[in-house]
Amino acid sequence: MTATELLESVRRIDLRANRLVNDMMVGAYLSHFKGCGMDFEELREYIPGDDVRDIDWNVTRRMGRPFVKSFREERELAVVLAVDISASSAFGSGNRTKREFAAEIAATLAVSAAKNGDKVALLLFTDEVELFVPARKGRRHVLRLVRDLLALQPRRRGTDISGALEFLNHVLHRRAIVFLLTDFLHSVCSGADAPPGARDFIAKLGLINTRHDVVCLHLHDPRESELPEAGLLTIEDAETGALFELDSKSRRVRSRFAAVNADRLAELDRQLIRAGVDTLRLDTAKPFAPTLQRFFEIRRSRRRG
Repeated sequence: MTATELLESVRRIDLRANRLVNDMMVGAYLSHFKGCGMDFEELREYIPGDDVRDIDWNVTRRMGRPFVKSFREERELAVVLAVDISASSAFGSGNRTKREFAAEIAATLAVSAAKNGDKVALLLFTDEVELFVPARKGRRHVLRLVRDLLALQPRRRGTDISGALEFLNHVLHRRAIVFLLTDFLHSVCSGADAPPGARDFIAKLGLINTRHDVVCLHLHDPRESELPEAGLLTIEDAETGALFELDSKSRRVRSRFAAVNADRLAELDRQLIRAGVDTLRLDTAKPFAPTLQRFFEIRRSRRRG
């Protein structure tokens, strides 16, 4: 991609993100995250009616009478966009790749956060951390993030979600909203052949979800679940280079391919539910904004209830 093409892509995605936020009010969902982070304010004597869970037992023992910690709601939050840019993100059966799809979603989230006065950070990862941009505010910062999302050439091809989450656990010192954008293709694995981090990513996901508010956005291309009837096909695993030959004219082969991938998605869903993480599957062939908006409306209603 030339510099001119990159600039045009950044402008196009920025305009589209702003239009989605303004016209469809996608940004409204971020308002329900406000106040989910808390800052320590003071230590004071216990007053009847205070929550006993706020009692500081160490100070209480020393002083001989109960003391409680009081907190205030944070005025602003950090939104972290953790985006998988491994080799599989370059795949796209339609008019855009999963990475381009991720860039549009991430830009919409970033614009939404900026309009709410929140800071936005970016993590791009493969099987290592490729880039981390600390949280900042402002339109120029959002444009910089969109440019990095489109332009960065990853050094590696694989995927390590666990490593990315572990990195965030070390660099995020205050509660944040973490959006994880990935295709999860190399996550539902077991055994000696599993990629690094594939077997323990659920544990890491659950751990970071106890400290932060994590939302998984599963980027799914429909061709990853169904084979076209196109004769003999050679399929390459983008991250390992392994080649597979399939006769897509065979109904049995197509059915088997669909069944294996349906099982993979079902197992992934079970693992994410077990981790207690909110997850939304977004189809690269469909508009994401209405689905994203409905998801957060349901999420907001559930939390109010």
